[in-house]
Amino acid sequence: MSTETFELATRFSHIRPQNTPYEDQGLRDFFLYRDLGIAGATGGKVVAQLVKANNAPEQGTGWHRHEAEFHIVIMLKGWARFMYGDKETLVATGDCVHQAPGIVHYLFDYSEDMEYLEIVGPANFTTIDVEGPCEVPAFTPWKSQQPA
Repeated sequence: MSTETFELATRFSHIRPQNTPYEDQGLRDFFLYRDLGIAGATGGKVVAQLVKANNAPEQGTGWHRHEAEFHIVIMLKGWARFMYGDKETLVATGDCVHQAPGIVHYLFDYSEDMEYLEIVGPANFTTIDVEGPCEVPAFTPWKSQQPA
């Protein structure tokens, strides 16, 4: 029996829903964010967070790009409409999007129940506002905003 030991490059992490609540301290004030502990476990190599709609879309994210090596979005509930360059893309429950490093994009519309998992490396990625390549379609008002 071998008693060989080795050092792990990252730490084990197990986060339960009650360990990290949704907070409004993320990149966008109209979303809520729940940290999944991955940035700490990987020493900042990767961040994983749940993101969900908090307020109805009005202006969206604006045109921007991220300086990151890796960025995926997995839609867990609802839907969101993005512009990736000049192409409109509907991302719905179950969809996975690899946002290629540096791609210019704009999240402009989303459902009331929208929730996605975002995984980005490195954890301290930056967001840079940019001039957009085209006009952005109008957002869809939430049912809760429409008169009865």
